[in-house]
Amino acid sequence: MGTIQSEYSNFSIPSGVNHPGKLQIVFAPMITTSATPSPRRPAAAGCPRGGRPPLSRGLLPLFEQGKILEKTGVCGQIAFTRYLHSGRKLGPDPQLSLGDARFGRVPVRVYRPRAPSAGLRAGAIFFHGGGWLYCSIDSHKICRYIARESESVVVAVGYRLAPEHKYPAAYEDCLHATIHFMKNIEHYGVDPANVIVCGDSAGGNLAAAVSQTLAGRSDLPRLRAQILIYPGLQALDFNLPSYHQNRGVPLLFRERAAFFALQYLNGDALHMQEVLEGSHIPPDMRLKYRKWVSPDNIPEKFKVRGYKLHNPHEFKAEVFEKVNRFCEPNLCPLLAEDAIVHQLPESFILTCEYDVLRDDGLLYKKRLEDNGVRVTWYHLDDGFRGIISLYDYCGFSFPAGKRDLDRTVKFLKGL
Repeated sequence: MGTIQSEYSNFSIPSGVNHPGKLQIVFAPMITTSATPSPRRPAAAGCPRGGRPPLSRGLLPLFEQGKILEKTGVCGQIAFTRYLHSGRKLGPDPQLSLGDARFGRVPVRVYRPRAPSAGLRAGAIFFHGGGWLYCSIDSHKICRYIARESESVVVAVGYRLAPEHKYPAAYEDCLHATIHFMKNIEHYGVDPANVIVCGDSAGGNLAAAVSQTLAGRSDLPRLRAQILIYPGLQALDFNLPSYHQNRGVPLLFRERAAFFALQYLNGDALHMQEVLEGSHIPPDMRLKYRKWVSPDNIPEKFKVRGYKLHNPHEFKAEVFEKVNRFCEPNLCPLLAEDAIVHQLPESFILTCEYDVLRDDGLLYKKRLEDNGVRVTWYHLDDGFRGIISLYDYCGFSFPAGKRDLDRTVKFLKGL
């Protein structure tokens, strides 16, 4: 835990980032925020009542505040962070019809364009990001943008969150919601031959896993495409070039990426240091997957920004015993066999230069192309992880995020 706190106090914003000054302002509340409220202050549903705590001359790191609240019994650190990440619920949209429903046990929100359509529409099933721990169908307004601009039906999936619900809960919810939608597609005016799975960050991971599971299913329509926006796709190697080059770049630090993966897998972040060092994977297994997860498969132009080859620490069998499911493709889609990968649908992959997850996307792009899958790749040279959600954040505009959304829409409309 102390490692994460140290990273938060040593963040860096490279000059090449899109609007670095704005990013500094947006990220500042995550570094320092108001002083921790008194433990005697009333609390409900895992977070303080009465809005966010008032400003004070004594500022504490956000992560430290969460730890104090947890120790004093006010609320858990993750609940506190969820509370700070929660935004106000958006009102109606004049161009869209919004409806909440349940696909089996899974809550969803369906966005349908109000304008009449001459034929059946495309249908996009969207899985939100947030490290499998945070966010919800209320927090991702980009679904509205995609539905409006692409004139598609968009289904946002409210999958269960870790650590309360460990792997494979989120994956299973996303899979069940997708299958339910495909089996009842006539109710939504969607072309069964034009269904797309889509997600950002952890949601990109879930979209890739669902797409692999449905590949080759003869009882369902074939997915038309998958849209993976800066996806996290493996947990074998947190020392790829992008993990070191961008280890302290907002909005996702290297240590935080490992923290999220462990929370999703086991419901705790034990053995995080060993995972970061690479001592959690047996040498024979590392050798087996090296053909897919290796700096050698990263184009040289992405290694020039201060990368040095890292040698994994000595293997620890007791750690592997706790995290061996990291080798399951439903958790780490980059590890799927070629027999599955070559059946995958047309793909759109977005990567950002200043993102620890950049190389996950680059490696998956290569795997797809090596297996004959058509890939549309869009790389934001000035982008950072999370930029798509900040295209119009609290009055701040990140043009690169808007460019990404427009590219996503263009791809969707061109299918």
